[in-house]
Amino acid sequence: MTIEEIIRAVQKAVGVDVDGKAGPDTWQAIYQKVVTPAAKKNAAAPEISLVDPRSEKNIATLLPQVQDLARALVLQAAASGINIKIISALRTYAEQNALYAQGRTTPGDKVTNAKGGESNHNFSIAFDVGVFEGSKYLADSPKYKAVGVLGEALGLEWGGNWKTIVDQPHFQLRPAWASTMTEKQMLKELRDRVANGVAIFS
Repeated sequence: MTIEEIIRAVQKAVGVDVDGKAGPDTWQAIYQKVVTPAAKKNAAAPEISLVDPRSEKNIATLLPQVQDLARALVLQAAASGINIKIISALRTYAEQNALYAQGRTTPGDKVTNAKGGESNHNFSIAFDVGVFEGSKYLADSPKYKAVGVLGEALGLEWGGNWKTIVDQPHFQLRPAWASTMTEKQMLKELRDRVANGVAIFS
């Protein structure tokens, strides 16, 4: 049985369009119909994680719609022989400002052009991955590009395609309402929604 045939069988079982490609709809259906009921049944053991504990700790800070895709990316990478972990997710405005200061008013290289409120990390829709070989973290590896391809196939935006600061570890999920917006416009709307108590994915 080929991988495509397996994916088709799974898609049929979870009730999504059968196309042989494991995209966002397929992964969300798997988590909703298979993993979530199993977790509810086994409520006595909530500490059991779907991926590694470090990733799960960071995934927990993401919005539910992004959590499924972050786990899917870890699993997809593992299936491709690449060991990744989610090493960063939600950041407070203060944490974002501290990163922005790096290379400007504090020691280190510049790592972001975004101040607090200007990063998708501030709204629980973005996360960063790290590639590992055993327990060794690889800050630079061609494997990041392979993971980028996997992330885009899941419907995530990949920072490796950015023009100003290329950020290969970065992934984010753009809400449907922002599909025609610039990044700046989307971030303004995100700030407004949080300030007004409006759901980001609505």
